[in-house]
Amino acid sequence: MTTTPDTPGLFVVRHPLVQHKLALLRDRETPTKIFKELVDEIAMLMAYEATANLALEPCEVVTPLEQTTGARMAGKKLVLVPILRAGLGMVEGILRLIPSARVGHVGLYRDHDSLKPVDYYFKVPADTASREFFVLDPMLATGGSAVAAITRLKNAGATRIRFLCLVAAPVGVERLRAAHPDVPIIAAALDRELSANGYILPGLGDAGDRLFGTR
Repeated sequence: MTTTPDTPGLFVVRHPLVQHKLALLRDRETPTKIFKELVDEIAMLMAYEATANLALEPCEVVTPLEQTTGARMAGKKLVLVPILRAGLGMVEGILRLIPSARVGHVGLYRDHDSLKPVDYYFKVPADTASREFFVLDPMLATGGSAVAAITRLKNAGATRIRFLCLVAAPVGVERLRAAHPDVPIIAAALDRELSANGYILPGLGDAGDRLFGTR
């Protein structure tokens, strides 16, 4: 995972496996089944990078031969918060890596005329101030949904939040950084720009439609 000097707070995962799978994901000929599998796999690989600095605490372990000191994650369980619906495609891959994580949900959709997020559902575990949150959405386009989801989490008491996406547009990154400069953005790619109707270019199309076969 590398930082981007021109955009503080943005971290791009440049691991060869992530970049290889991302190229397959972008291909318009990739069928729904393979697209879902690729999103799942990339999310798991990205989570491995994104969790590199989670806090640890010592613990005692009895091996078949003797007692020793190991390490385990400290504090309350991590919470994954997919932005519905496309964010759901990233959950299972991360859960395979961190099966003890809790899962919350934020229901937002982008109005196709105004391009503004519309909020319809919010549910996360209690004790938000003592938990780490990963907000998940394959696309960071205009940034409206990401900003709205993180604002809801902060209003609920969350203080430690990271945003994970597959592809991001510069305008979305700028908007999210302006609204929430304390929230790191972890992406597999920073793409060129947005189209006139708000789609990331070169992008990978509508992630929700491609995940659920509604394109």
